[in-house]
Amino acid sequence: MTVREIAKLAGVSIGTVDRVLHNRGRVLPETDAKIRAIIDKYHFIPNPIARRLKRNKAYRFCALVPQRNLDSGYWEQVIHGIKSGADEVASLGIETEIIEFNHYDPAAFRRGARQILTREPDGVILAPLFPDIARPFTVSLQKKGIPYTFFDADLPGAKPICAIGQDSFRGGYLAGKLLHLFIGKITGSVAVLYDPRSYHIGRRRDGFLSYSKEQGIKTVIKNYARRDGMVLSNREITGFLKKQENLQGVFVSYADVHQIADAAEARRKKGNFFIVGYDLVPANHKLLMEGRIDAIISQRPQEQSRQALLSLYRYIVLGSSIDPAVEMPLDIYVRENIPDENGLDSPIIDKIKG
Repeated sequence: MTVREIAKLAGVSIGTVDRVLHNRGRVLPETDAKIRAIIDKYHFIPNPIARRLKRNKAYRFCALVPQRNLDSGYWEQVIHGIKSGADEVASLGIETEIIEFNHYDPAAFRRGARQILTREPDGVILAPLFPDIARPFTVSLQKKGIPYTFFDADLPGAKPICAIGQDSFRGGYLAGKLLHLFIGKITGSVAVLYDPRSYHIGRRRDGFLSYSKEQGIKTVIKNYARRDGMVLSNREITGFLKKQENLQGVFVSYADVHQIADAAEARRKKGNFFIVGYDLVPANHKLLMEGRIDAIISQRPQEQSRQALLSLYRYIVLGSSIDPAVEMPLDIYVRENIPDENGLDSPIIDKIKG
């Protein structure tokens, strides 16, 4: 199957087929649908190398990602996934640039966003952690006609070509059920620690509270982000736990659950105190193995970011249809089924193209 044959079957010009394949120019919706139906029926796959030669330049993707050393190394796993995806398509003329920023500093995000808008790449991947600063960037991308994909989090009202991540509400609900199963009869209270700036973290909190309400469980809500944007210190967490004398368990909705486990060590030694958290970063892996964390919900960050980049490739370079939403499973790890350390992402020393 060739472009010429597709044009003949659709009763249109080769130029019209080319515009559909490259997602550019105006094509009547019914014509677009007809052409894409033929492409899907005959499993047409454009030659990416030929398309690059026709453009006379390489395709360039940009990823806007929090610094790899933040959040206990969670973003290092994300960068590993981007690097894996970039390696798969590099030989096909795809250049990938990663721009890291301190996500506790809104100004740093805006600087990274400006860098990307100045470069005018063919596509962008990002995790829209905080709606107030991510939304203006996505609006700018849309105005420039630059496709983008989300991973890790979603952003209501935005129009990514694909959003990859978990159902955050269900994740929080699951955490509530796990904590209940561990504790058994809850005579005191449980707590959820979250960041109110983050939409998807807020949805985890909402899911947890929904389960607690259904079960009639008293729940304490604690904001773990200080006014300066940084997370609570060990001293502040210890102080919080001391004030909650009847607390029987904690759900930590982010990767720093090991910090709470350290602060709660004395409480755990007394018995009947349980901790459920998110993300299998190395520090959490260690404490889960030691029995100081009871369960971790994992969201496969490396696979999310890898798929986000490959979705851009399929959409922009191959002109393929892609699913607008890819839901990642809610993986549960306890001490008995945790993978060994070789199953975790290894540190990324080199950067991709700067």
